[in-house]
Amino acid sequence: MDGMGLSPQERLLLTEIEQELSQDGGLERRLRTMRRGFGPRLNLRAWTGGHRPALVAWLLCAASMGLFVPAVASSSTGLIWAFAAVWVLTLICVIRLVCRWCSRRASAHSDRQEDA
Repeated sequence: MDGMGLSPQERLLLTEIEQELSQDGGLERRLRTMRRGFGPRLNLRAWTGGHRPALVAWLLCAASMGLFVPAVASSSTGLIWAFAAVWVLTLICVIRLVCRWCSRRASAHSDRQEDA
């Protein structure tokens, strides 16, 4: 840097800003894990917005519906069993999502009652 350095007041302000930013754990973690290199990093969690269980449930639902039609049309035992297996997995995922949703709503409801 050419020219004068920072004045003592500017250094003080800069250290205060750095201290304030270092208290933000999420920002510090993101800065620490930044990747150097070319191109964007493929991050499934960021792409799905953290809704991976819901995405899995929707994909399993689509797969089960995709297996249902050929299983009914052909009456093939293998297709029927494949549909049954995927359908059970779909139901398990949906039940887990509903339980998670209910627990979040219950904790939010209890937090509101504590605040009142």
